[in-house]
Amino acid sequence: MKAIILQQFGGTGNFELADYASPQPKPNEVLIRIRATAFNPIDYQMRQGLNESKLLRSPILGRELSGEIVELGPGVQSFAVGDKVAAYVASIASNGTYAELISVPVPLIAKIPAQLSFEQAAAIPLVGLTALQCVRRIDLARHPSIFISGGAGGVGTILIKLLLSQGHHNLYTTAGSSKSTNHLLQIGLAKSHIIDYTKIGWQETVKTQNNQNLFDIVIDLVGGTMSEISAGLVEVFGIYVNVTALETEKARELLFNKATTVIHVANYAMTLKNSTGALDYYGHSLRELFSKIEQEVISPTEIQVVGNLSVDTVQAAHHLMEANQTFGKKLVMTIGN
Repeated sequence: MKAIILQQFGGTGNFELADYASPQPKPNEVLIRIRATAFNPIDYQMRQGLNESKLLRSPILGRELSGEIVELGPGVQSFAVGDKVAAYVASIASNGTYAELISVPVPLIAKIPAQLSFEQAAAIPLVGLTALQCVRRIDLARHPSIFISGGAGGVGTILIKLLLSQGHHNLYTTAGSSKSTNHLLQIGLAKSHIIDYTKIGWQETVKTQNNQNLFDIVIDLVGGTMSEISAGLVEVFGIYVNVTALETEKARELLFNKATTVIHVANYAMTLKNSTGALDYYGHSLRELFSKIEQEVISPTEIQVVGNLSVDTVQAAHHLMEANQTFGKKLVMTIGN
């Protein structure tokens, strides 16, 4: 099969289009012909050799896909050849998703709703699972005040929709452009709850909007310098949800001094749980997300198709993500269409 290979950690010049051995499905796996894959910030972080790169099982990046089942491994009964499916594959499939084929454990996959294209379906798993985990792991029973950094992105979009659908409107986020602001307005956030982070003193503005109070819960989808700002906005004994693992030493000090409860959100976590049925978490959660799309609780993620399976496409997508030029859209690569 054709695949984009990462020859070594570093810059985007290390990608190469090459022939790679086609995987064979093992028991309780299916072989999928990939039709589309989406790009995520974790991709360029892995390319750079950061934290999750330690989990790589092949030199092929990419963690989510949509496609068609072309072969069943021994024992597979719940799916059939020709089924259109999507999956978040973490690092436990045969390879990454910048490729024509992949062998995936059955518990990871879910059938695609009829109204979604391959490109739309490929853009859901990682951001959707991340947003869903955030919602599941924070205590929303008391209707807390919530600040989300980077809410106009893929994860933030679904997260905000999920929270609004549950009646949580004391919710604030940041935007740095008119495109991002308009996107947040379209998904239902009030204009007064969208704070322009390019303006000096915006941190005081968001506190003013929250009745001069800090926030019960801060969900940091950005990391880096924003983690320090986010740590400053969380209340004493509050909750800080860390999605990026890119918080600074200063942020950690601020959070410790406030006796903050820190919740780490990592999609691959359940793959580390050595128990029967642990992987069912992924397929079950993805089916829940697709059901919410069918019920119009959440909308399909906005996408931008960057190109087909090529080094140019991968390089362009990585550059756009690193420059923060996605404007709330998931970047998608088509494969074999």
